Amino acid sequence: MLRIGFSKNVSYSRVLLAESFNRLLTTQTERKLEGKVALITAAASGIGKATATKFIKNGAKVVIADIQKQLGQETAKELGPNATFIKCDVTEESDVSNAVDFTISKHNQLDIMYNNAGVACNTPVSIVDLDLGVFDRVMNINVRGVVAGIKHASRVMIPRRSGSILCTASVTGLMGGMAQHTYSVSKFAVIGIVKSLAAELCNNGIRINCISPFAIPTPFVIEEMNRLFPHLDAQQLAQMVHSTGVLKGAHCEPDDIANAAVYLASDDAKYVSGHNLVVDGGFTSFKRLGFPAPDQVN
Repeated sequence: MLRIGFSKNVSYSRVLLAESFNRLLTTQTERKLEGKVALITAAASGIGKATATKFIKNGAKVVIADIQKQLGQETAKELGPNATFIKCDVTEESDVSNAVDFTISKHNQLDIMYNNAGVACNTPVSIVDLDLGVFDRVMNINVRGVVAGIKHASRVMIPRRSGSILCTASVTGLMGGMAQHTYSVSKFAVIGIVKSLAAELCNNGIRINCISPFAIPTPFVIEEMNRLFPHLDAQQLAQMVHSTGVLKGAHCEPDDIANAAVYLASDDAKYVSGHNLVVDGGFTSFKRLGFPAPDQVN
C-alpha cells in the first residue's frame, strides 16, 4: 500500500501535488456521469449517437429524442437498457415539451439536456438568390429548436437549481465563408443564445455551453455532400472532408465531440458556463500568409 504523510513543515506545493495524485487515482476508474439522466435530440445517429454511447458508458441513463422513429428505436435497443427512445420533431414545441416530460416521468429527473438537432441548408451560394422560405425552415430547426430545448429543460432544472445544458454549434458559426449563409447564420445564433442564456441560468445553478465541431463525415454531412458531388462514393467524400483539417495525423470524429460533451456535462466542468468549446484541431485559430521559404526566393 502506498502511504503519503505530511509533517507540519511540508510545503504547500507538496500538499497540492499529493492531492492531485489522489484525484488521478480516483478519476482513472470513476464514471463521470454516474446517476445522471440525459436527454439528447437527434441522437439516432452521428454525433448524437456517439454522445449517447459515451454518456451511458459514463454511468448516465439517456433518452434519445429523434424525428427518425425506426432508426431511433434501433439505436436505443443497440445501446441497451439505459437508453430509451421518444419521437421528437424539434420544430414542434409540444414534441420538445413532451420529450422533457417523458424523461421526468421515466427517471424522475433531468440533469443534462443536449440540443444536438440540426439540418443542413440547400440554398444558392449568393445572398441575391436566397430563398427566404428555406431560410425560415433552417432557422426553425437550428435556432428555434434549440431555444425550445433550453426553455423546457430550464423549466424542470430551475426548481432543482442544477443542471447542464449543451448545444451543438459549429466552426461555421465562428468564421464566415465556411458554409452556405443560412447554415452559418444559424450556428452563429446558437453561440449567441448560449451566451445570452448563461446570464440568467447561472442565477439558478444551471450551466449552459455549446460545442463547435469541425466538419465530420457523419451521415448528415455525407448526405449533404452527395448532393454536391454525386459522382463520388461515401469513402471519397469522407476523405474530402478529412483533407480540409489542419492538424496533421488526426481527424475530427464523432467521439471527439462526444468526449467534449462528457466533459461539459460532468462535474469536471462545474465552473464552466457560457462557453463555446471549439473542437477543430486549430483550424479557426490562424491563417497562414503562405510566404515561400527564404531560400526559395531569388
